[in-house]
Amino acid sequence: MKKPLVSPLDRNANKETAEMADFYQETLGFTPNSLFTMMHRPRIAYAFMEMNKAVMENKGRVTSGLKRLLAYLSSMTAGCRYCEAHAIRAAERYGSEQDKINHIWEYKTYPAFTDAERVVFDFAIAASTVPNSVTDEVADNLRKHWDEGEIVEILGVVALFGYLNRWNDSMGTQLEEPAADDGVKFLGVKGWNRGKHAY
Repeated sequence: MKKPLVSPLDRNANKETAEMADFYQETLGFTPNSLFTMMHRPRIAYAFMEMNKAVMENKGRVTSGLKRLLAYLSSMTAGCRYCEAHAIRAAERYGSEQDKINHIWEYKTYPAFTDAERVVFDFAIAASTVPNSVTDEVADNLRKHWDEGEIVEILGVVALFGYLNRWNDSMGTQLEEPAADDGVKFLGVKGWNRGKHAY
């Protein structure tokens, strides 16, 4: 794309954008351009922020770090380079082990990953594929390790990033420099680049 579909609002465009920028400054270190495009219709931005908080809330075994790694794999499956960079940056910021970040593509065999984590990642990929490829086998494997509430949390992350993947790839959202730096740092070895998200 030659430019994003819609230009993001400036962080100081109004009181609401300034408040949102402050919130994300704390969580990601910057406010995503995607939120500034959503702010053209503030209810959409606020609804997304509330969903984001609910989905990413840590309730126990589905840890913040695990949620960000599965968000990465979901976004990688969907092909959204913007969200890949954001998810891997958040994985580091929210406690994912460096060894797991470095070997996320080898999760099926790399010894740092547990069987419970492996079935989460298998599910994330299957649930993010179009058409959907969650089978009885994938579902049964997930149920062996996780209870129903935990499965709801896991699928909540996939669904949240499904929205973000569609939003950012269709919008052609410009990738912010901190996220781009982490994309290169953690994902460059696997050929990641900004793709359509560079202007």
